Amino acid sequence: DNMPDLSQMRQYYFVMLTAGPNRTQDSTATAELNRGHLANIMRLSREGKLVLAGPFLDDGPWRGIFILAVDTPQEAEALLRTDPAITAGRLAYELHPWYGTNKLLEISR
Repeated sequence: DNMPDLSQMRQYYFVMLTAGPNRTQDSTATAELNRGHLANIMRLSREGKLVLAGPFLDDGPWRGIFILAVDTPQEAEALLRTDPAITAGRLAYELHPWYGTNKLLEISR
């Protein structure tokens, strides 16, 4: 049987980070936003809310992804608003409910 064990699955929120509408920051401001972005990623990971994150290595419109282990889109949006690169408009995002293994929670710890 190739069906997944549903007791081992859960809903997450998949976030596709895209280039935002405001990418005119100078190199110093960009570096500061990136430091804040990475610090926020580490905080959300320590809190068990962010189970996967990473940038894309090409120069396409998709800049990176997050997978958030939260229960509602409102909670996901609230967490995304804590990212300085998003609040500054350097990054934007698409948010989608996503279903996957609950083992992501174990792997991220």
